[in-house]
Amino acid sequence: MQQNNRTSFYSEQELKEIGFKSLGRNVKVSQFARFYGVKNISLGNNVRIDDFCILSGNIDIGSYVHIASFSALFGSGGIEIYDFAGLSSKVTIYSASDDYLGDALTGPCIPDEYRKVESGKVELMKHALIGASSVVLPNTILREGAVVGAMSLAKGDILEWSIFAGVPAKFIKSRKKEIIISFENEILNNGEL
Repeated sequence: MQQNNRTSFYSEQELKEIGFKSLGRNVKVSQFARFYGVKNISLGNNVRIDDFCILSGNIDIGSYVHIASFSALFGSGGIEIYDFAGLSSKVTIYSASDDYLGDALTGPCIPDEYRKVESGKVELMKHALIGASSVVLPNTILREGAVVGAMSLAKGDILEWSIFAGVPAKFIKSRKKEIIISFENEILNNGEL
């Protein structure tokens, strides 16, 4: 059986042709990922986006960021992911969400005057991580080094160098900063992209 040497990632030339707002070096994007509004999506250096991810809207991704399979980023209200942050599989980030309390109709097929939508930027600062199958709602910021555990619901301010988990996500414990920062410095001092 003849083996195909082609990977499931776009080539560098194919990535350039997609038309991202900006595109860094050493970017690996699955051909099975989907992008909507690519002219509003920026990718830094050493970014990897795996199979079956959806990115839509205003999204800025820093360097050394991994977005694992089946994740969805809906950025109409803006999403910014800083360096060394990451998303595990099946993470969903909403920067806009319909109000389901019954004061309005819901869904993108409804005219705006009948909807009540909360919209607000979501930020993942340096070294922030989101565990598998978690959901992040509009107006949420994961401070530097913050972690949201698997299957959690995050809203609001997630404290720096802390671990939050649950529905809704609550503080669990602090996270060690020194080792992570020393590894970051080692990578940057070695001149790696």
